[in-house]
Amino acid sequence: MNKASPQPELINLHQKSRILEIAFDDGQNFELSCELLRVYSPSAEVKGHGPGQSVLQTGKENVSIKEIEPVGHYAVKLIFDDGHETGLYSWAYLYELGENKETLWQDYLQALKDSGHQRQEVSV
Repeated sequence: MNKASPQPELINLHQKSRILEIAFDDGQNFELSCELLRVYSPSAEVKGHGPGQSVLQTGKENVSIKEIEPVGHYAVKLIFDDGHETGLYSWAYLYELGENKETLWQDYLQALKDSGHQRQEVSV
């Protein structure tokens, strides 16, 4: 029998720090930056339509989430202030981002470096 996927008990957006806090029913708590969520959007615009088609997102240092829309009992749609609003963030995907955020962040920074992009100073 498969263990049910963890379900969120709390989703709280901290506007000033641009952090989405998610507490799951298995006791895990994650703080995900809006930038991380934006650059790892599950949308086709970011991920592409197949392996090797992902598009590196740049200039997202100061992106914020404007709105969070529930999608059934399995996901949320995040609406960003840069106009991006496609891609559904399932509970499983948010959990995966939380569990792997340090590795994903380092991968993103390396991809920026490899492509010749630099992150700008983040305004507060």
